[in-house]
Amino acid sequence: MSDILKKICEVKVEEVAAAKKRMSFEDMRRDAESRVLTRDFVGALRARIAKNQAAVIAEVKKASPSKGVIREEFIPADIAQSYAEGDGKVSAACLSVLTDRQFFQGEPDFLKQARASCMLPVLRKDFMVDPYQIYESRAMGADAVLLIAACLDDAQMTEMENIARSLDMAVLVEVHDGEELDRALKLKTPLLGINNRNLRTFEVSLQTTLDLQKRVPDDRLLVTESGILTADDVKTMRDAGIHAFLVGEAFMRADEPGEALAKLFA
Repeated sequence: MSDILKKICEVKVEEVAAAKKRMSFEDMRRDAESRVLTRDFVGALRARIAKNQAAVIAEVKKASPSKGVIREEFIPADIAQSYAEGDGKVSAACLSVLTDRQFFQGEPDFLKQARASCMLPVLRKDFMVDPYQIYESRAMGADAVLLIAACLDDAQMTEMENIARSLDMAVLVEVHDGEELDRALKLKTPLLGINNRNLRTFEVSLQTTLDLQKRVPDDRLLVTESGILTADDVKTMRDAGIHAFLVGEAFMRADEPGEALAKLFA
C-alpha cells in the first residue's frame, strides 16, 4: 500500500468511528435495508456491450490529491444529466461518484444529487474499510460499491461483498497487480476493475490492464480504469476485447462532460 493510500485508509477508520457515534451500526443497517429499489449496475454495462458499444462508467469527481480541484463549477446533478444524455447517440452506462471529503472534496450529497437527476445506476466511489460503509452506501442511494483490494484483506472483502449482495448492490473490486487479482477472483462479483495507475509511483500505463487481462476468466466483466484519454486508448482496449471503462478526469475538465464522453467513445 502506498503512503497516500495508507493515509486515506487511516482517515477512513477515524471517519467511520465518528459516523457510528452519530448513527449506530444497527440504525444504519435498518436504514439501508429499508431502501429496496436498486438500479441494475451490472445489467446496464452488459446491455451496452451486447449492442457492441463501449460500456462507460463516467465519474463525477471535483478534485484529486494529486491534481487538486479539477472542476471549479461542480454541480453533480448537471454533470450526471450531461453524462446520461451524451450527444444523443453515445452516453454513459453508469455513474461513479466520489464521496470522500478530505482527499477528493466529495460529499455523500453529491451522490444523492447525481442519482436523483437521471436514471443511471450509481457507484459510490470511496475507500471502504468497514462494513458500516456498505450499509451507509445503500442508505445514501448507491447501487454499487467499490472495494479496493489494496485496502482490504480477504476476509474483509468477502464480508463486505456479502453485505452488498444482501442489499442488492453490485460490487466493483479493484486491483492493481497480479497478487491482488488472485485475491479478487475469490469473490463472487462479476465486476473486476484493473486500475492502470501504479499506487506506489502514481505512473499510469494501459499495459497494466493488457497484461492482467490474460488471467481474467471469461465469466468476469473487466473494467479498465485510469489513463483512458484518447480515441486511440479506447481503440487499444476494444481491439483487445475490453469494452468496459471507468473514466473521469478526461471529462471533468470539459464544459459539457457528456459531449466529451461521446467524442472519446464515438
